[in-house]
Amino acid sequence: MPEPHITVNGRPRALGATPAHTNVLDFLRGLGLTGAKEGCAEGECGACAVMVARPEMPGDGDGSRWTPVNACLVPAAALDGQEVVTAEGLGRPDALHPVQAELAQRGGSQCGYCTPGFVCSMAAEYYRPGREDFDLHAIGGNLCRCTGYRPIRDAAAALGAAPADDPFATRCASAAPASVPTRIDGFARPADLAEALALLAEHPEATVVAGSTDWGVEVNLRGRRASHVVAVDRLPELRQLSVGDAIEIGAALTLSEVEAGLGGSVPLLEQVWPLFASRLIRNGATIGGNLGTASPIGDLAPALLALEATLVLASAGGDREVALADYFTGYRETVRRPGELIRSVRIPTPLASHTTFRKISKRRLDDISSVAVGAALDVVDGTVVRARIGLGGVAATPIRALATEAALEGRVWSRATVEEAATVMATEGTPIDDQRASAAYRSAMLGNALRAWWEEAR
Repeated sequence: MPEPHITVNGRPRALGATPAHTNVLDFLRGLGLTGAKEGCAEGECGACAVMVARPEMPGDGDGSRWTPVNACLVPAAALDGQEVVTAEGLGRPDALHPVQAELAQRGGSQCGYCTPGFVCSMAAEYYRPGREDFDLHAIGGNLCRCTGYRPIRDAAAALGAAPADDPFATRCASAAPASVPTRIDGFARPADLAEALALLAEHPEATVVAGSTDWGVEVNLRGRRASHVVAVDRLPELRQLSVGDAIEIGAALTLSEVEAGLGGSVPLLEQVWPLFASRLIRNGATIGGNLGTASPIGDLAPALLALEATLVLASAGGDREVALADYFTGYRETVRRPGELIRSVRIPTPLASHTTFRKISKRRLDDISSVAVGAALDVVDGTVVRARIGLGGVAATPIRALATEAALEGRVWSRATVEEAATVMATEGTPIDDQRASAAYRSAMLGNALRAWWEEAR
């Protein structure tokens, strides 16, 4: 097995005795690459953004793409054998990268703290295959505390196409580095699912990580440490996506990969993606990880409950399928047994004809939900024949709004029906008062979510 290392700005850098809890940001800064900064240590500001060479999105070919990620969250060991580019690697003071040059010329850097992160997120978008215009959502996870967004937007709009001989553009024609098995004290990247399950059977207390967008926060802000970390983000058995009698989504696919792979074929999830954190987070967060944390305010669970999703749980003893509605048992508790992994998420087809996703939060984008509502109705000849509604933020677990579903089914899809059902929905769950919202506000928002959907749909 080769010595663990990360190729940083074209140069292999040994991981050596790097502790399992050391993140990529601290590893880079230990190398003297101090461009990337720690701003929030929880993936919200993007000051730590770097580019990683990742495989092309599903269906786009065998090349690679530069993917920006939050270096403060990813364990350094998780990038063993991978390629990383930092702001220092993109250009030099005497030979600026086009992104750096535009930011400098248009006044897009003020205090400069956030600039390297912006540079990496913008450069990844600059090299995005098939790009015509710059998608500003690509920098939605980068925060500028000097409020210098207008010149940053101007710099983004001024970027043309990358020259054909640009080394970072030509790199995309080649495959991304293959995932390599890794063993560092306290950290393991198994070669396949069977090895992963054997490791978990041997160490049932192990922490399983994929994008580490949740565990990384625990490590950074709460000082959490794990005796064993098992990385499953590159396991091929967990990275499949298929559409047939059911839509099956591998648990280790990132949300950005799921979005690209589904290509808009699940309209309810298409409403979720722009509201789920930022592109930087979605480039790392996985669908299995989001459900594995069992957070009562996770955005995906309400939508998947409305879609009647099931989970395939794998263990050394075999697979079993569990309805998502039966998966959550208490606050951050599930039916998943020690040694089990989420292999995939299954969504039955055909999909419901009427769907919506509503997220109520303090900020319009890139924020944690106060309340989330996913709903799917089948309406035949003006009558609701089937209703499935998932709720987040109003109980210790994501829940189905069973009483509201019963109030809708068999009724004419009308304003009167919606008003009666909205009154019922306001009584669902056991909302609490906390820093994000009061219990009364949460209840009111439940009913209003249904009313707002009617107003938009009619």
